[in-house]
Amino acid sequence: QVQVVESGGGLVQPGGSLRLSCVVSGSIFGFNAMGWYRQAPGKERELVATVTRSGVTVYVDSVEGRFTISRDNAKNTVYLQMNALQFGDTAVYYCNTRPSSLKWGQGTQVTVSS
Repeated sequence: QVQVVESGGGLVQPGGSLRLSCVVSGSIFGFNAMGWYRQAPGKERELVATVTRSGVTVYVDSVEGRFTISRDNAKNTVYLQMNALQFGDTAVYYCNTRPSSLKWGQGTQVTVSS
């Protein structure tokens, strides 16, 4: 069974940066679209960024211009560079295919606080 392990979260002040990583136990090359999702307390999980096998990226409006998603197919890893973090970015972040088809990992907590 393919497993997903997210890492890189933490506590950061507003305006700070974090880089999240997602390692998939199997090959991600076969998945056209990989995505980063997040779930804030009391809210539903939402897709925030997608990257296709060819490198095309799509972002939700709230993170456009601040977040950058990328993938390294050779390392079966998906990254999310997050800059200019805001209070509203506080959430548990997950990665999965888009649409989601893998078992969800534990996620990584991102907390933006002063």
